[in-house]
Amino acid sequence: MTIHEALRQYWGYDSFRPQQEEIITSVLDGNDTLALLPTGGGKSLCYQLPAMVSEGVCLVVSPLVALMHDQVMHLRQRNIKAEFLVSGMNKHEMEVVLNNSVWGKVKLLYVSPERLQTRQFLEHYKQMRVSLIAVDEAHCISQWGYDFRPPYRHIAEIRAHQPKAPVVALTASATPRVMEDIRTQLAFRQGCQTFTRSFTRPNLSFLFYKSEDKMGRLLHVVRGVKGCSIIYVRNRRSTNDVARMLQANGVNATFYHAGLDTMERDRRQRMWMQSPDGVMVATNAFGMGIDRSDVRLVVHLDIPSSIEEYYQEAGRAGRDGKPSYAVMLYNHNDIDALDTVLQQSYPTPQQIKNVYRAACNYYQIPVGCGADESFDFDLQQFCHTYGLQPMMAYNAFRFLERDGLCSLPERNDLYSRLYIPLNKEQVYRFQVENHRLGDILTRVLRMYGGLFSDFVDIDEKRMARELKIGEKDVCNALKQMHKLEVVSYRPKATQPQILFLSPRMDVDSLDLSDSDYQQQKQWAIQRMEAMRSLVLNDKECRSVQIGRYFGEQRVEECRHCDVCRSKDKQKRDKKVVSASLRDRIRTLLLERPMLTIHQIMDCFSIEEKDELIAMLQQLTDDGFVRQTKAMEFFWRD
Repeated sequence: MTIHEALRQYWGYDSFRPQQEEIITSVLDGNDTLALLPTGGGKSLCYQLPAMVSEGVCLVVSPLVALMHDQVMHLRQRNIKAEFLVSGMNKHEMEVVLNNSVWGKVKLLYVSPERLQTRQFLEHYKQMRVSLIAVDEAHCISQWGYDFRPPYRHIAEIRAHQPKAPVVALTASATPRVMEDIRTQLAFRQGCQTFTRSFTRPNLSFLFYKSEDKMGRLLHVVRGVKGCSIIYVRNRRSTNDVARMLQANGVNATFYHAGLDTMERDRRQRMWMQSPDGVMVATNAFGMGIDRSDVRLVVHLDIPSSIEEYYQEAGRAGRDGKPSYAVMLYNHNDIDALDTVLQQSYPTPQQIKNVYRAACNYYQIPVGCGADESFDFDLQQFCHTYGLQPMMAYNAFRFLERDGLCSLPERNDLYSRLYIPLNKEQVYRFQVENHRLGDILTRVLRMYGGLFSDFVDIDEKRMARELKIGEKDVCNALKQMHKLEVVSYRPKATQPQILFLSPRMDVDSLDLSDSDYQQQKQWAIQRMEAMRSLVLNDKECRSVQIGRYFGEQRVEECRHCDVCRSKDKQKRDKKVVSASLRDRIRTLLLERPMLTIHQIMDCFSIEEKDELIAMLQQLTDDGFVRQTKAMEFFWRD
């Protein structure tokens, strides 16, 4: 199958987006490849399609559980066999997925970077036929990037077990320094290829407005743009407050943040996806993997901590190439808040250790135990128990996740999962010997296919309707069969979870290097200052500033950002003023010819002095005004 045949068969497209075909060809030629494509530029296809035309499994390393889940669901809808492997799955689930990958039943296997160094994964990985290693959000591997994650550094180590498999690294934003670090850390081989597209978005207008009444200005902006919108705020409470304000003013708005119930988040996202004019007010937990190209407006009510973060979020507008807007509303308080946010984002090493110790004690995990265990987690209750500030604790967990210790996933699984480890003869025997449970199992087998080969997403509510019994009865029956080892059943999580990624370590053994910590903080300060400069520099085109930050030296002015619009208005206003000044000079010299320069200046304001002299010079050069030998001016039509 050719790449064009695969494109039509699985994705329904007749042609590639810019640079996709070149990147795919490089990958299929066996080259290590780095691809920088803007948000919505079709990065996923650059490894998904090569996976479909190659023998073996494509290993995809991705940092976000939510993103992996969405990608896998979309691929399955295209009849592409895809699986994901993340912390929080039980060992039996992982074993099934890994075995299927070894046996060639999986084309794309998504894994979190923390999973790469586990014994269970490595033992199976060595037996796989790997066609390609894809590294999504590749900027995470760089210590100079805005979302550095140390577990990404293990990717290069696993290359030794599959030396023939090329690596394709993909990201939407990276400075030249980060790009070089990506190639180095992934051990790119000689002959590697790099593909970049300009960071200029011709259809996207970057508009920065300083306003003390941000809510009033927001309402004006939202009403002025037809189509769907995303409004980004920094904290969860603001999502609710802003959405309520918009709703009270007749705007079709809702809100989204990671603290909502999984089903509720999915419901709101689905409603927004289907609404032609829906407005989603959200934290940055919303947006990754959202496949909607017709977003007309993205508004930031809080200033992001880096240009990379801002560009990714703003770039979710106008992915279909049609005119769209990225609006930043800010005031002096927001500028000052950047420093506060930075300090909160970097708890001290001792604070990070204290949070880790508290979390382990909270769940009574002994030293050396706890790996891959998950628990229901209430951040507010946890902080209340130990007298911790929630923002500090949350960011401490962010550092603990980077070091592979524990994490707070932004999203839980939407569905329960079920697998039958028995063969069909054993299942039949169970159905005969256990009438009540056997009837339930029979109905389950009719409703869902593939249960003998893989874990399948199931819906207990739907099963209850089919069986005409209560949902609780269905869950109890599945749990009972799970204990009897007839099925392997994992109920969906109903609360946020904390995952312990490795055995508990003694706090004194934690390697939280102060020098490394301070270096990371210093780079964060540099990124923050670049973002501050972008907001405050209203003399230079926004696209030019963004392009220069990402290493582009020759970026033409966009002509439609707020700075360019202001310059055009000034030019237009100046033309109007000049025309008015010319007419006033003409009238004066026709009524009172033979005036000296000082007499003429007495008839105009001091503020007009410079422009008056320039205009007299221009009119003289053009022959409309003449001077006598006595240096007196007169008008000559």
